[in-house]
This record gives sequence, structure tokens and C-alpha cells, in this order.
Amino acid sequence: MAGHNKWSKVKRLKAVTDSRRGKVFSRLARDITLAAKSGGGSPDANARLRTLVLKAREANMPADNVDRAIKKGTGELPGVVYEEITYEGYGPGGVAFVVKVTTDNKQRAAQEVRSIFAHSGGNLASTGAVAFQFLHAGQFLVAREKIAEDALMEIALEAGADDIIASEQGFEVRCAIAAFDKVAHALEQKGVKPDSAEIAYIPVNTVPVTDATAARNIAKLHDALDEFDDVQEVFSNEDMDDALGEPTRS
Repeated sequence: MAGHNKWSKVKRLKAVTDSRRGKVFSRLARDITLAAKSGGGSPDANARLRTLVLKAREANMPADNVDRAIKKGTGELPGVVYEEITYEGYGPGGVAFVVKVTTDNKQRAAQEVRSIFAHSGGNLASTGAVAFQFLHAGQFLVAREKIAEDALMEIALEAGADDIIASEQGFEVRCAIAAFDKVAHALEQKGVKPDSAEIAYIPVNTVPVTDATAARNIAKLHDALDEFDDVQEVFSNEDMDDALGEPTRS
């Protein structure tokens, strides 16, 4: 699992199995509730909420679930009070991790995340010890078949994006966090549907991983964090082949 590989992450999310769908719904519901709480319950006026609602539709999340999550955020329905917390740490081989958590119990979340890192040969770090290795910015991924590079550049830059990076898979649009809603709205108005749209931690530098054992341990750390319901997003800066982190076959 190449943590820095944006497109691998999108591919994994699109391949969610039925057995994990409930967990995906739970995480989306938390994000939707928080988005509605901070920006209001109207997707038309709240770009973050609109992006999450579209993501929920793509995951086939029932409309009633989405509606309840929005109403919990606006206070129309009673619900658990969630907090957003960001943890920083190091995994095997000195790979940097930023873990975004949404929880109703800060103490439980901290203990669990610390334990996951420790059992995987890593450790939590103090605030700021890792984040400086990442660019905290808005990130949109758009597949090549959806739009020509020049057209995307015109739309994105006009809306306030800072950079458009082309790759084999598609285009990565980066913008300041403050410009995220405006860029999201501009893409939507032009009928451009991003494969991914989020406030991300983008690695400034990557850590090469060529040892198979280290790669498997990094993959296990990703999997363990993903299994913890409170974890919403994991960003890391390893540079390795996805196949290298797969378990050995007997």
C-alpha cells in the first residue's frame, strides 16, 4: 500500500466490499454530521457537505442515513458529539504518518492509536513533529478521460487553485484550504466530477521503502489504523510498490 499514491487510495475506496460497507457508511455519516454542524445543512450552500453527499451516493449509502447525519449536525435530531483530532507519528522505516480521527471519546482514541503504532513498530509523535513533512491543502483528483488538461487548468486556476499536476492516471488539483469550497463549486458547475476531493496532507518528501519486511509492516500499520472505527483518514509518505507490502504466500 503506497500511502503517498493518491490513485491507489482511490482505487481501494472504489473497491469496498459488502463486508466493509457498514464501516464506510459510519465514517461518512460522521463526516457529514461534522460538515453540517460547521457549515449548515444545505449542500447548495456548504461545499464540503455537498462533496460528502456525492461521495455517500457513490458508496450507495441510503439517503435516509445521509439525511439523519445532516440533521444530527444541524441539531434537528439528537446525536453523539464528535470531535476531530489529528495525530502524528512514525511507522516502520521512519515513514511519517498523519492520522485524522473523529471520536466521541478522546481518551479512548488516543490510547488506541498509540497502541496501534506501538504494535506495528512505530510510535506517536508530538504535534508538529511530523506535519511539517506534508503540505496541508485541498486536493482534487480528476481522471484523464473526464476533461482535457487545458480546460481543467482554466477552470481550476480561475477558481483559485494553486497548481495542477498531470500524471499517467489523471490530474491532481491543489489549492489552499480557504479556496477548497470555491474550487469544488467551480468544478461542479462545469460538470467535472472529481474521483476524490478532500483536505489532504500531501507529502513534501517521500521515504523509499524497498525491504519487503518493512513494506509488510507498513501495510499492517495502515490496515490496523483502517480497522479502528474512529480513524477517518490516514496520510503517509512511504514510496513503495503496492505489491511489496502484500503478505507472503506459503
